[in-house]
Amino acid sequence: MARTREVGTLWIGGALSWMEQLCLKSFVDKGQKITLFSYEEVANVPDGVTRRDGREILDTDDFIKYEKKDSFALFADYFRLHMIRKNPGMIWVDTDVYCHRVMDYDSDYVMGFELPGGRRVNNAILGLPAESAVLQEMLAFTEDRYSIAPFLKEALQKEYRAAAEAGRPVHVSQQPWGVWGPLMVTHFIHKHGLAHEVQPLAAFYPIPFPQRLKFLRRQSEVLNLLTPETTALHLWASNKRELDLRHNGIPRKGSYFAELLQRHDIQPQKAPLTGRGRRRFDANLLDDVDLKQVTRFADIGGNAQTMALAAWVKWGCSIDLIDIGRNGLWPDGPSDWVARYRQFLTDHGVPFDQINLCGKEDDLRPAEVVTNLTGFGDLYRIPPLGPVLDHVLAPGGCLISDIRKGSGGYPFFRPRGTLARLSTRKDAGGEVHRVLLTAHKDTPQSPDADRSWAEIAQGLAGKEGFYREGGDHAMLFIKRSDTLVVTFDNLDIAMEKREDRRPWGFAFVEKQGWSMLGVTAAGWTWFRDPWVYAQFDALKDTGFFKQFKRVVFYGASMGGYGACAFAAACPGADVVAISPQSTLDKTLVPFETRYKTAWDRDFSGPYGDAAKVSAAAGRVTLIYDPYEPLDSGHVARFMAGNVVRLRAPLLGHRLGSSLQQMGILSLIVLAALNGTLTEADFYQRLRARKQFGRYQKELFNRAVSKGHPELARRMGRWVLTHGGNRHIRKALEKL
Repeated sequence: MARTREVGTLWIGGALSWMEQLCLKSFVDKGQKITLFSYEEVANVPDGVTRRDGREILDTDDFIKYEKKDSFALFADYFRLHMIRKNPGMIWVDTDVYCHRVMDYDSDYVMGFELPGGRRVNNAILGLPAESAVLQEMLAFTEDRYSIAPFLKEALQKEYRAAAEAGRPVHVSQQPWGVWGPLMVTHFIHKHGLAHEVQPLAAFYPIPFPQRLKFLRRQSEVLNLLTPETTALHLWASNKRELDLRHNGIPRKGSYFAELLQRHDIQPQKAPLTGRGRRRFDANLLDDVDLKQVTRFADIGGNAQTMALAAWVKWGCSIDLIDIGRNGLWPDGPSDWVARYRQFLTDHGVPFDQINLCGKEDDLRPAEVVTNLTGFGDLYRIPPLGPVLDHVLAPGGCLISDIRKGSGGYPFFRPRGTLARLSTRKDAGGEVHRVLLTAHKDTPQSPDADRSWAEIAQGLAGKEGFYREGGDHAMLFIKRSDTLVVTFDNLDIAMEKREDRRPWGFAFVEKQGWSMLGVTAAGWTWFRDPWVYAQFDALKDTGFFKQFKRVVFYGASMGGYGACAFAAACPGADVVAISPQSTLDKTLVPFETRYKTAWDRDFSGPYGDAAKVSAAAGRVTLIYDPYEPLDSGHVARFMAGNVVRLRAPLLGHRLGSSLQQMGILSLIVLAALNGTLTEADFYQRLRARKQFGRYQKELFNRAVSKGHPELARRMGRWVLTHGGNRHIRKALEKL
């Protein structure tokens, strides 16, 4: 007699999307008991699904991943075996398995071939006798996380054996996708002679992976392939990517997916698709918006339909469609995309009167959430975006935007608030970052904000210090001890219109109890301003620096230039400069192609050519990447005998941030400013780069580009057995 079976599954990763809701609810609606295991609360589980704590099966916080895809599928592969062992008769189903017909198999062996040919067995649907020899052997196999699977390609097995013999065994998380999944199940099923227990293709996989897009097409294409043998139907979660890219995350009318959603009364707009692994879909990005209430959502350019719908579902907000041309001009009439966008929103429940067309400047209203996807700063020049944002981005609001590397997007956005990178993609035109800008709550340029900072600065300076302003520059002096550190803003901080305009390095210098003279800039000025010259002349002439036993000038990049150049005001002072420029005078540095905005500034005078005027300093410590040709060119111009060059290979121009990420920047800078940093100490600290992802990537690429593939392979294997590196994993696959 056939028996209706209980099925079980696992979810890790926040709220369910409509695809998981659909699959879970299909079992409930067909009358088949389904249990969802999880390790945290899941808010939107359909009614009728039994909930159980995953720790009943595996009491662990070690959720191992397939690192190449950043996927918890590896933990799911491990979990399902233990679920079957501890729940005799329960059938495992993935969360993308739909109940087409109740599974009433008599046998405890429930699994199916996933491709024609009767060889490969998938584990999206898996039932095994709890005490079977095949299950016991798979459980034993997965207990060794460094085992070398006999079913992997011989060349890969050989590579893993060599790594193990060298004391660097390859962890399962670094091994190929499916090593504890279909690859393993297929191997042991055939080893134990159980192929006759495997259901035919039609049972679970009548739409095999290569044909998975049929689920997105007319439902007849799927129905024609289903047979009376079909029970649990694998819908392939990888369809999410195509749904997001082509259909705004919602199946189009008439498709098989759309028919299923209607049948089970699932509203997809209320549970947007979630990305798998490192991929994040647009609608999920709203999870990063830390706003409890949003009354208005604005889309600049019409490329955020999914996000607009998700915003309406989440907040019930109005939606403004800002129809502006790539040159910043308003069109004579609505662009073609407007009607399609409106139709999409109204088709999914957004009231027509909550959708507003903004086709001229007078239509613009402040919005708490604004999007600018594949538009200004990516495909188009970014300056025309400025006037729109001035009207649209509400104080304290959020902007989600794409920034193409090299577009000038970062310096454009930084004055408006704080930036966080959400994701990165690459295309033929280069690298594009999707970022979240959280706007300042107060207008940075307002007189009130300026007065409040002046008051704060005067308070910080105290009676023995001073605060002075002069156009684009300011100086803050705080006296604490007989050691003075003079700092200069770098490029990034110079472009930030902060409510708190504390100079670069303020917190670090304060922590050491040193006196500080901070020179700030309101742009990429390189401090080439008569006001700045006059201030340092006055400090020199009045004997200001003589009150200190030790004076150190400190900066990075533009600030590094400032430190080297203005040290001339205090002969004998030490200098610590990270990735500095020597000058931007094109007659002296014709190789310099960066910082075009400052090329026309005057770099003459006693504080002009930093390479020359720093000769009057004490010790000039320059930290730089010798493989960055422009930085190396500048450092080569410092030829005085007081120069100490500390090389940080393959860490790039912004090596300060790399040293910070390695946890050694503060130690190096502290010793340098104290005057105790030796070359030996520096290079001993720098050994930490061996575990640093950027350095590993650059070293690997350099080995490949120089024609040493075997050296690159050896290095890559070492990296992957000591923590992993996504870039190197991908590169090794192609090497």
